Amino acid sequence: MELINKKAEDYSRYFSSLEDVLLAEIASYTNQHPHAEMLSGHVQGKLLETVSCVLQPKKILEVGTFMGYSALCLARGLQPEGELHTIELREGDAKTAQSFFSKSLYNKKIILHTGNALDIIPCLKETWDIVFIDADKVSYIDYYELTLPHVKQNGLIIADNVLFHGEVLEESIKGKNAKAIHTFNTHVSNDKRVEQVMLTVRDGLLLIRKL
Repeated sequence: MELINKKAEDYSRYFSSLEDVLLAEIASYTNQHPHAEMLSGHVQGKLLETVSCVLQPKKILEVGTFMGYSALCLARGLQPEGELHTIELREGDAKTAQSFFSKSLYNKKIILHTGNALDIIPCLKETWDIVFIDADKVSYIDYYELTLPHVKQNGLIIADNVLFHGEVLEESIKGKNAKAIHTFNTHVSNDKRVEQVMLTVRDGLLLIRKL
């Protein structure tokens, strides 16, 4: 199912502030990647940047680095002494992301971890202002439960792909990832520790505020 109307997407991009040169370079590079659709992209990236700039976080955790686009967007709002920790499973993608980070003004604020996030997250003894989850869908509940206790009050967890290409809208959800995302969405909606709003930006974003 095609969720994004091409004309609406182009229109929203036109009326959103421009990407900087480095983000445009990452987007262009990623177009050649076999999983180019995993990139947050211009409008979603600008939304992440705006949220970060409003909250002015001291500590951000990203689960799923990919090419580093979303990390650089989120890093824009960091306090002067702030840090962003980002975790990438695939070594090749981690190396590519690090090469882009090295070109950024935020290079010294971004700490890249390579490996399984389920192993790495418990080792990070931080209190998070923002957590961005954009990794393997079957582990979303695990990532959520690992991070929520360490999110400050009124802090945000942002989960990507919560519409999963429209597959969660089907009367009978069939795909493994779509089923996992629907289960995650249901899990969060039943959690009295949080309030949440689902946005129909790109493939769906769930903004989850810890009470």
